[in-house]
Amino acid sequence: MTSAKSAQSASGRQRIPVLDGWRAVSILLVLGAHLLPLGPKAMELNFAAGAMGMALFFTLSGFLIVSFLSDGAPLGAFMAKRLARIVPLCWLAIAVLATWRVYDADTLARNLLFVANLPPADLLHGGEHLWSLGVEMQFYVLAAALCLVLGRKGLLVIPLLALAVTTARIAAGETISIVTWHRVDEILAGGTLALIVSGRLGEGAREWLMKVPFWPAVLFLLVASHPAFGPLQYLRPYAAALLVGSSLRDAPVWIEDFLTSRPMAYIAEVSYALYVIHGVLSATWLGEGNRTEKYLKRPLLFAATFALAHLSTFYFEKPINGAVRRTRGEGIPRIKSTGGS
Repeated sequence: MTSAKSAQSASGRQRIPVLDGWRAVSILLVLGAHLLPLGPKAMELNFAAGAMGMALFFTLSGFLIVSFLSDGAPLGAFMAKRLARIVPLCWLAIAVLATWRVYDADTLARNLLFVANLPPADLLHGGEHLWSLGVEMQFYVLAAALCLVLGRKGLLVIPLLALAVTTARIAAGETISIVTWHRVDEILAGGTLALIVSGRLGEGAREWLMKVPFWPAVLFLLVASHPAFGPLQYLRPYAAALLVGSSLRDAPVWIEDFLTSRPMAYIAEVSYALYVIHGVLSATWLGEGNRTEKYLKRPLLFAATFALAHLSTFYFEKPINGAVRRTRGEGIPRIKSTGGS
């Protein structure tokens, strides 16, 4: 079950352009939530947009990582590629932020090691949004450990882990959190979606997913992302996964055309840099001042964010990622295959 507009990547894996579109949607929602007034404060639309954007972002990450690992990718190549994707720009941002304020060695180490989102949270000014990269990196370690110990079948525990994390959130009353064990169910739900799409959870699960209608899935995510709906927010990970899954088959043609358009593909390509850079620039003159001053500067902030994201993506990150991909993790054994997984 894939979009009609699918393609083979350079590595031979099937690439689904619709997912790139959702990645663009996720970063646009986050930018809007952080930088724009999306409505009267009482409506809490900024909160809802941010929650929705991050849920989609994490869902896509989980889908990608579990798809990659379940295909039997070498663990060494997996970790090398993920580190090359995340670390260089993040560490550069941390280095820049560390020149603006004085931080103790422990704070800098926690941020550099992607654990600053764990209690007691200790994020840098201008790097508060980098908590999500901590959740990401910690998930990478978990996924690699599952495969290292149990082989690809270890990934089959991901749905159970997602439910366990959601149960922990309910028990703690955490409808939204930056702490990994109260947030990683959004990534795990995306991983579960990957297992369903690949058929590794059985044909029944895949056939059920194919019947999920698109517009009710959109409504489900909207409701699960808004604080007005209280406990329904605990279901946000699964709402995001259902929406992405439904779009692989049931999205209206105009929605699919929009998600697979060239502008959305470009935004998706620079999305990571947009995410990292917008927070850093928000801590500069571009993000300072009273409410009126801030919004008068927003066009400049957006322009600077997109310009720097373009330069970072194509002239800093891509050369590093390309060099790592060319090594292809040679000499590292592939994940062991057990049974028919």
